[in-house]
Amino acid sequence: MVERVTVVAFAGMQSLDVTGPWEVLAGANRYRATRGERPAYDLRLAGAEAEVVSESGLVMMATALGEPVRAGTLVVPGGRAAAAEDGHADLVDWLRECRPTRLLSVCSGAFLCARAGLLSGRRVATHWSVSRDLDRRFSDLTVDHDALYVHDGPVWTSGGVTAGIDLALAVVAADHGARVAQEIARWLVMFLHRPGQQAQFSGPVWLERASEKRVAAVQRAIEADPTATHRVDDLAAQFALSPRHFQRLFARETGLSVGRYRTELRLETAKRLLVQSDLALDVVATRSGFGSAESLRRVFGERLGTTPGAFRARFSML
Repeated sequence: MVERVTVVAFAGMQSLDVTGPWEVLAGANRYRATRGERPAYDLRLAGAEAEVVSESGLVMMATALGEPVRAGTLVVPGGRAAAAEDGHADLVDWLRECRPTRLLSVCSGAFLCARAGLLSGRRVATHWSVSRDLDRRFSDLTVDHDALYVHDGPVWTSGGVTAGIDLALAVVAADHGARVAQEIARWLVMFLHRPGQQAQFSGPVWLERASEKRVAAVQRAIEADPTATHRVDDLAAQFALSPRHFQRLFARETGLSVGRYRTELRLETAKRLLVQSDLALDVVATRSGFGSAESLRRVFGERLGTTPGAFRARFSML
């Protein structure tokens, strides 16, 4: 069956919240076409106006909203305008009448969905910068302030902005299997389809880059060899600083302690080894700096809510 997907468009939306999920779902159609199969998704961009100007000034052409969605998938993007307490009242009224089979909320689109009552009783995610505000304004929700995306029954919600791509990939994986989702991720030149439990801030891409030369040098040293001990006393001694002063300096520049920074780098190394190799868990643990498979399992459980084996089974590129 071809599933109808309605992507909502409104003035001031974040364009990538629309185009990211759209390209993933269209990618599933292309994947199936190469195998002589019918499209998986019938995509429609719908808005109150024919020309919709995004937050960045990109203009998109939309069909009329029409009747409220009663089946299929409804995608609601975000943007600064979406988080306003009284903005887009007509769109919220339209959403209130919708009863989609599946709801995808991207970034601060959660505010529009919450105002429409579509998220009541659900565990949800949104962009980190507005998650506390969402929690404060809607007591009928459980906001996961750290998750990349959350799947709760027919409701899927994500952080921003590229997290909408990860969310859409997860939907494709649920509908057509992880192998299809990974192939689409390759086409999009993504390093890895990130799991929903992964924090919105994790890994070298998201870690704060220090401007202070001594801290930046330590960052590079940890990244170059995450298996090394990198003791605070030794690092501080390199720059003739006391351990306490160095810890304060490092935390001020990066937002993390040296130990937490080291753990994040080791976790990213372990994830790369798990998805890009068939190395045994104890070897992955050793090469990523965790030392033992047990330590690796413990950190995966605490940080990602899963096991290394389950992570590999779902996201392996082999």
